[in-house]
Amino acid sequence: MSIIRSKDLVHEYIRRDEEGNVESIQTALDHVNLNVEPGQFISILGHNGSGKSTFAKHINALLTPSEGTIWVDEMNTSDDEYTFAVRQTAGMVFQNPDNQIIASVVDEDVAFGPENIGVPTEEILVRVDKSLKMVGMQKYRNHSPNKLSGGQKQRVAIAGVMAMEPKCIILDEPTAMLDPDGRADVLRAVHTLNREKGITVILITHYMEEVVDSDYVFVMEKGKVFMEGTPREIFKDVELLKEHSLDVPQVTLLAHELRKAGLQIPECILTRKELIEALTKLNLRKLAAGQTPVASQPEDKKSFGDNVLILDHASYKYSPGTAYEVTALDDVSLSIKEGEFIGIIGHTGSGKSTLVQHLNGLIKATEGHIYYRGQDIYDKDFDIKDLRTQVGMVFQYPEHQLFETTVFKDVQFGPKNQGLDEKEQIKRAYEALSLVKLPEELYLASPFELSGGQKRRAAIAGVIAMKPAVLILDEPTAGLDPKGRDDILGLIKDMHEKRGDTVILVSHSMEDVANYVDRIIVMDSGRPAFDGTPKEVFAHYKELEKMGLAAPQVTYVMNDLIEAGFDVDSSATTVAEATESILKALN
Repeated sequence: MSIIRSKDLVHEYIRRDEEGNVESIQTALDHVNLNVEPGQFISILGHNGSGKSTFAKHINALLTPSEGTIWVDEMNTSDDEYTFAVRQTAGMVFQNPDNQIIASVVDEDVAFGPENIGVPTEEILVRVDKSLKMVGMQKYRNHSPNKLSGGQKQRVAIAGVMAMEPKCIILDEPTAMLDPDGRADVLRAVHTLNREKGITVILITHYMEEVVDSDYVFVMEKGKVFMEGTPREIFKDVELLKEHSLDVPQVTLLAHELRKAGLQIPECILTRKELIEALTKLNLRKLAAGQTPVASQPEDKKSFGDNVLILDHASYKYSPGTAYEVTALDDVSLSIKEGEFIGIIGHTGSGKSTLVQHLNGLIKATEGHIYYRGQDIYDKDFDIKDLRTQVGMVFQYPEHQLFETTVFKDVQFGPKNQGLDEKEQIKRAYEALSLVKLPEELYLASPFELSGGQKRRAAIAGVIAMKPAVLILDEPTAGLDPKGRDDILGLIKDMHEKRGDTVILVSHSMEDVANYVDRIIVMDSGRPAFDGTPKEVFAHYKELEKMGLAAPQVTYVMNDLIEAGFDVDSSATTVAEATESILKALN
């Protein structure tokens, strides 16, 4: 008996004008037939707008079919009398935790679901404790969710669904806001529930590494299931997935590149262990007795301009003098030069977002000073409004900074606020929109009708239209499919190279910072722990792990090979570098 079964499931989004006439119909699901057995761990992949989230909302009866049927534990979701029972059976964790956190204290929020379905009080206490432990949030149980970072809120939301112990958990991009350690914690917890409690798991994700241990994978495109199979069956078609805006785990891509170069290794390798086993059978050059592995010659460090921003012994406390007091920045001194491309990484709650919000005066340091081009931004005569046009910020959720009736007006708003004449405002808006490659037919659309990736482009355009000297992007690719992620980061890199402005990228993706930035600042407990080039920083991968971070997958592969005695480059951080080093090591 299936726990989820859909037959010819169709869902249409209908847009009506003010008179109620149909303006447009968008088919989000197009005759989907899908079957999930109880206790399976299922992953659903697909680019943004492929229909994944719409399908997930049908499992939870948040949406009902336009045509066709979906049964959850043999209950027809279109039947109103089953709505409550369906939601009890299939718990859902959304991408944005703010959409599902309702209580003022963490453990009350986690208790809300079980309370609502009539679980006895003693059992609720046990479940809350266990769920918070599983997601690593028990020490925050008495905190207000409003005081938590995005990643911490997401763990609370997951704990809330876990505490209900549903037969099925649907996770819609649950780890998009989490650091590597947080992602691993959440996945471990979900796999434990799946294995020990037999809970069926439906995971929607853009992180391909999270899919490897699934029982089965469905790939969606244009509202249809266009591929299905085991992870190995899906990931063997590397080029096909790339054509469809998707990706494969980094270790699978490295093996694919080595196979293309003629190495005799098995098709579709999914794990580090498999790749190391395959490579150790080849004739790779061994390290001589007593020889230590040599990192590739460090690249010449780029020279940059003068300091554009300086933090001088800056500290910041949230809720000082209360029981909720948290030191988010602890005596930070840093300088940022003109023309640098900087990545800021750190575990959830390490102070990354707090740090960047000091740079344009959104938050005022409790102690210390911030200087912009040599001027103290806390001086009475300093123009803080002008600073915010010079140090532009794109927030974690771009939809929070879009507000105008059309995309074009939204992008024009910044230059208008700068007091520029209308001709210059329009010119800047056109330039910015063409730089972010947003199609012209969307210029007059409402920003709220755009997809996640398009909203990010519009938000970035709105900031760059003001021609800031410094562009700060706080998790700009969270929730984007692999092509959307590469498009946005490629676009930022291109703009950086053309305009020579300073870019600061806050990210939880180690692979992204390795591929794009010149300098990485690692935040830990409100202080910079490491500061250097990607190669310099990721050489400390063991220390990074202790901070809840990681290195790119290829860095681990290279170090595994060195531990096995092979003479490869220990500092490789990208697939291209790792491929080149392994090919060089062939005798």
